[in-house]
Amino acid sequence: MKSETPFRSYGYRWIVLAAFAVMAVMNQVLWITFAPITSAAAAFYHTSDLMIGLLSMVFMVVFVIIFLPSAYVIDTRGFRTAVGTGALLTAVFGLTRGLFASNFTAVFISQVGIALGQPFIIGAITKVAARWFPVGERATACAVGTLALYIGPLLAMLLTPQLVLSVGIPRTLLIYGVAAAAAAVLFLLAAREHPPTPAGPDERALMFVGLRSMLRKRDFLFLMVVFFIGLGMFNAISTWIEDIIRPRGFSISEAGRLGGLMLGGGIVGAIVISLLSDRSRRRKPFILLALAGLIPGLLGMTYGTASWLLFLSGFAFGFFLLSAGPIGFQYAAEITHPAPEGTSNTLLLVMGQVSGIVFILGMDALRVRPSGAMTTSLVILIALSLLNFILAVTLPESPIREKFLRQNKPKETLSPRSS
Repeated sequence: MKSETPFRSYGYRWIVLAAFAVMAVMNQVLWITFAPITSAAAAFYHTSDLMIGLLSMVFMVVFVIIFLPSAYVIDTRGFRTAVGTGALLTAVFGLTRGLFASNFTAVFISQVGIALGQPFIIGAITKVAARWFPVGERATACAVGTLALYIGPLLAMLLTPQLVLSVGIPRTLLIYGVAAAAAAVLFLLAAREHPPTPAGPDERALMFVGLRSMLRKRDFLFLMVVFFIGLGMFNAISTWIEDIIRPRGFSISEAGRLGGLMLGGGIVGAIVISLLSDRSRRRKPFILLALAGLIPGLLGMTYGTASWLLFLSGFAFGFFLLSAGPIGFQYAAEITHPAPEGTSNTLLLVMGQVSGIVFILGMDALRVRPSGAMTTSLVILIALSLLNFILAVTLPESPIREKFLRQNKPKETLSPRSS
């Protein structure tokens, strides 16, 4: 009789995760490059703010179109093939964007090419965790992978305004293109699909079987709505970060700092909250904490006129909203098991892309003319955040909690028989 292969974790898992994270960071830098410099880019390319916003929104449109093919590749060919494909697209079109940076049409086409690579990269977060990490570390591994989605925009928010002011838009785009190519080479050299022996249980259904089973689960459908509102809100606010605060007299440098603090808060929150979630083997309380905690921060970003209040609110908003991401991804993988992680991950992401498109266009349509104030749309987002919290209350706890309690239940001891 065959003995079962023991589960074992390898130190190399952190190298694989780091190579993945660096690639994801650069893809996200290229996505949100223009958000903190909307007005400067509009002047440079002699176009409108909305057209500059489309350079970010095209990522969401492309994601919606190809999310199923990318999920299929992740779940059938593995994360190395999928992320490698996304890395090559990001590198090639990142370089063309930099080389032809003075031509808006070439920049837009390059953005589409980079956007084609995005779902192959960010849809693989839970697959990397499942391949290389034991069950007790998977939310933490997802947090590190998801952090890349925050660190990329953080770097873009902080660096882009300074680079543009010092070397101009064309050189800034070329610098980013070279960095993306270097990240792609690093990933292709370092990534391995499997460890020598499994790190933990990873039995999954075929993609389309898993997809059908997911869409029949009420709890997963509710989670999709939670991501529709939460991730769409993040995408829209990130895209319009300068336009949100410009009518209150803030500069592009302050927009960059606000975006940086929002994402910096998200990084801290994702690390702290995910570690607490893994340690307690609970998901729901931390999802609820995140959805409730973001509301005061969003209020401050909507009405704050003092820099200190605006920046504090941005940090709090990011801390809570973005901490929900990695826990939500892992929670989805746990409640839909044995459906493939790549499919659940990608479905949640596509909800945020769809809502991001809707919210970006809606925020532009609802802005007050001629000042450009976006207060009305931000108030609507506050109301949607309250609805999100109420919806999340109805979600059950992850089955991982019950399994943990069952495995750690003290064994009953038999008392000696009385003679």
